[in-house]
Parts: sequence; C-alpha cells; structure tokens
Amino acid sequence: MLHKHRSRAITEGPARAAHRAFLRATGLDDDDMNKSMVGIMSSHGDNTPCSKSLGPQADSARLGVAEGGGVPVSMSTVSVSDGTSMNHDGMRMSLLSRELVADSIELAVRGHAYDALVGFAGCDKTLPGTIMAMVRLNVPSVFVYGGSMLPGHAPDGTEHTVLSAIEGVGRYQAGQLSLEQLHAIEKTSAMTVGSCPGQFTANTMAMVGEALGFSFLGSATIPAVYSERLALARRAGRRVMEMLRTGGPLPRELVTRKSLENVCAAVAATGGSTNAALHIPAIAHEAGIRFTLDDVAQVFARTPLIADMQPGGRYLARDLNIVGGVPVVLNALLAGGFFHGDTLTITGETMAQALARHPGPDGKVVRSCASPIHPSGGLVVLKGNLCPDGALLKIAGLKSLAFDGRARVFETEEDCFRAVSTSDYTAGDVLVIRNEGPKGGPGMREMLSVTAAIYGQGMGEKVALLTDGRFSGATRGMCIGYASPEAAAGGAIGLVRDGDRITIDAEAAALQLHVDDAELARRRAAWKPYARERLAGVLEKYAKLVGPTHEGAVTHSGNATWPYPAIEGETK
Repeated sequence: MLHKHRSRAITEGPARAAHRAFLRATGLDDDDMNKSMVGIMSSHGDNTPCSKSLGPQADSARLGVAEGGGVPVSMSTVSVSDGTSMNHDGMRMSLLSRELVADSIELAVRGHAYDALVGFAGCDKTLPGTIMAMVRLNVPSVFVYGGSMLPGHAPDGTEHTVLSAIEGVGRYQAGQLSLEQLHAIEKTSAMTVGSCPGQFTANTMAMVGEALGFSFLGSATIPAVYSERLALARRAGRRVMEMLRTGGPLPRELVTRKSLENVCAAVAATGGSTNAALHIPAIAHEAGIRFTLDDVAQVFARTPLIADMQPGGRYLARDLNIVGGVPVVLNALLAGGFFHGDTLTITGETMAQALARHPGPDGKVVRSCASPIHPSGGLVVLKGNLCPDGALLKIAGLKSLAFDGRARVFETEEDCFRAVSTSDYTAGDVLVIRNEGPKGGPGMREMLSVTAAIYGQGMGEKVALLTDGRFSGATRGMCIGYASPEAAAGGAIGLVRDGDRITIDAEAAALQLHVDDAELARRRAAWKPYARERLAGVLEKYAKLVGPTHEGAVTHSGNATWPYPAIEGETK
C-alpha cells in the first residue's frame, strides 16, 4: 500500500514555500496543496490523425481526477508518425521516439513528484513508450488508447484504409492504376482522426495494454470519433484516484511473466503486428523481467490464430468492437486454455473475474480455439544460421508457408526501393535489406513502402524480403524482419551475397542460408561494417545506447527504482 504521496515533497513544509509559490501561479490554492497531484500525459498533436484525437480525451480525464479529489496536471510528449515518416530518413526517428516518450514521461513525473499517472497515446511507438514509462515509474497508472479511425469509402462503396493507399502506389507502378485512380484512393483512405484501423501496430499495442491489465476491458477497439471515449477518459481519471486511495494495483503488480505470456497469446491469436515482439520484451525489461524473443516465440507457437483481422484477414478494429472488442479474443483464449485468468487488472479484479462480464467469440470475426483459422499464431519466430537470435514472419493470410530462393542484396532500404519501383527484380528473389537494425540504421526503420509496393505489383508471395530492420503492422506477404543479430553487430545477414540460396520454412520455424561454415568464416574475416554518414544529435546517442533486437532494443539496464523522497520534519 502507498503509505504516503510523493507530491508531499513539493507541497509540505516551510522549505517548500517557493515550490508552492510556483504552483499558486498555475492556479492552485491552499486546498489543492493537500490533494494528490496526478499527471495526465498525452502525445496530442496535429502531426498525425493518431494523436489529433487525444486532446479532448485527456481534457476529459481532468474532470475524472477532479471528481476523485485530485489535482489534474496536463502535459504532453512527442509523437513521430509512422505514416508520414515512412520511406525517408524520418523513419529512423520512429523507434527511437519510443524511448523518448518513456524518458520524457519519467522526467516529468519524477521531476514534479506526481502521485499518479493517466496516459493517452495513439501512435505506434507512443503506446509502448507510455506503458514502459508507467512500469518504470511504478505509480498508480491507467493507460488509455486514443482509438482507431473509421475506414473510408470510395463512391462505389469500396472500403479503403491507409493500406489501400500504400499498396495503391505499387499498383500504380505496375500500371494497374491510373494516377487519377490512385488520387481517388488517397482521398478516401483516411477520413477521420484516429490510428490505422486494421490489426496493425497501434491496435495491436492497444490490445496489449488491455490484456496486460493497464486499460479497461473493452476500451481498445472503441473508434476515436465515438463520444464514448470522453466518458472512458473521465472514468480513467476517477479510477486512478481510487488506486491512489487503495494503494494499487501498481504497474509492476500487473506486469508478470504470466501477463506477458497473455499479451503474446493475444497478439498471436489476432495476427497482430510483428512490432509487438519488440515492444513486449521492452515492457518486461522495465519491470526487471527478462523476456526475450525466445519467450515470445514459445507463446506464438502454441497459440491458435482465431481472429480474422486485417492485414492478413478481413476485419477491422471497428468490426471487432461491434462483436465485443478485445475481451471476445481473451475469453476465447481463456476457454481454450491459452490465457492465464489469475493475472490482475487496474480494477483490482483478476482477468477471469473481469472477463466474465464480456461475451465470447462470435464465430465470424473471432472463432473459438476449437475451430481456429490456423493451429499456431499468426506470427512465427524463425531461427537458423542467418538469425540465431531470431527473426519474425507474419503468416496470417499467407498462401504458402515456405520459400526457396536466391539472395538479391541491398545495403539500404533506399537501394531496394529504387529496384522495386522500377520492377528490377524477379520471382524467386529473396530481397535482403541490411544495415537497418537498431544500431545500423540507426533506428531500425520500417519497410512498409517496399513491402506494400511489392504486394501492389502482384508479387507479394512470389518474392521474399529479409531485413534486420522492421516492418509495419500493415505489412503482409513473405516478409521476414527483425533478423538478429543485425548486420552492424556482426550478424550473418551482413555476410549474404547475391545469388546465395536462402530457404524459409515457417512450419519448421527455420531460416537457413545455404553457405557452408568455412565460406562464412572467410567472409566474416573480410567483413567491414557498412559506412553511413557521420552521426550526431539524437541518432548518435541512440546508436551508442541501444541493445539487441531480440531483447527489445532497449537503452538502459532496466528495473529502475524511484525511492520515496524525504519529507521535512518526518522520520522514516
């Protein structure tokens, strides 16, 4: 139980007269000095539809905190839009922004000694970054996802999402669309605020927040434009005040090995974003739990794919919301024995207790575990001499789970995109993009523009793509990413040469470079790191700090502690 509030270090005692003077200048009075101070952190901004919906929701949370007897303090952090940073140098900033979001929330909350936290996020990296900060700080916390956008519709009624526009570029390059048709798709693909509506990274991580117990059950799939979200935010403010009074549950009571296995099962069951396998170990790391890609792989392998979600399937977050939201998936997993029901939620109930109020699978959007779409999860961790620490393949929607081809090597994403843009590749190629890992990028860029162009050109499963960089949650096709160790760390992907035979076998979870050990040793002796331009600024700092992919690409040693401050006139 929380025996005292941290903000007392700011508001109590004669020595804090100057501190209180500053707070009075923000509009607080004597009564407020005796209340809990609750940080309301959001990544609200006009830079992306994912974040544009967060301001009104965060403002509504202020009402809930005030209703609960606390002082709400609103602040904001950054977001980097994957949508507009894609396929240029800006994408190097995306994964890095996850660390900056976590660090900035830690700085604000610790710097001002806030007692609790309500966090709002909508973009791919702001979600894990906010949850990571909550675990790091370990103060009473409630996480609220901003919600996804609704799909757009063409005049003929065709449903469009952002993925329609991304893949439309490939169709245009292949001569399958006119420029006018591509423009029409562009104008009808993203027509409301909110995050991308498929089971891409944002919705996957929102589901992770819910399955981890940090969010109210049933909240993740509510569209961003629904007024219900304002009531939800207000409820979050009230709940965090209740948690302060009762002493929890605290974030590190929610993050356990069982709950981490639960979130992996939820990702696998829905064919979620491969990025989750990077973010889940990072969240675990904040709690001092070693949970690597190997641990993720074990859960993925034993969990059936039961949700028919885009990009591999047919349905969107809105459709899942109609049938009951994320709890439908979790109830199906619980009934099938693939989910631990004794983990905690922010309400103080166990998952099993909380899920009892929600429906089970509808049989259409979500099936039961007895009749899955595929017996193993929609994501597979591959291993072999090319990636001894693992690589990720999303198998949801794939017609074939095996590929045998010859390597076509590119040193950067730009090199590969130029080749793909001009269709300078052939069926049977394994397009290898290296030097794009956490250190090598630096920043581990997503390759969605490349993969979507390939798919748009009708070559989605006629070629394979392998990279030590990342993929978007919207990626589909025979695309293997996160190959670890990365090239910059001396990984075997840096030794591949044009024409080398590579086989991919998702059934056996294997990825093999058919080059004998002696030849690989010769290549390794002659290998030199790829020389990029001189780094400075944030990229230089990140490259020096970031750890390996299979451990979450984290930048500190984890398990941080925040001791209670000494209060004037009070003995410990």
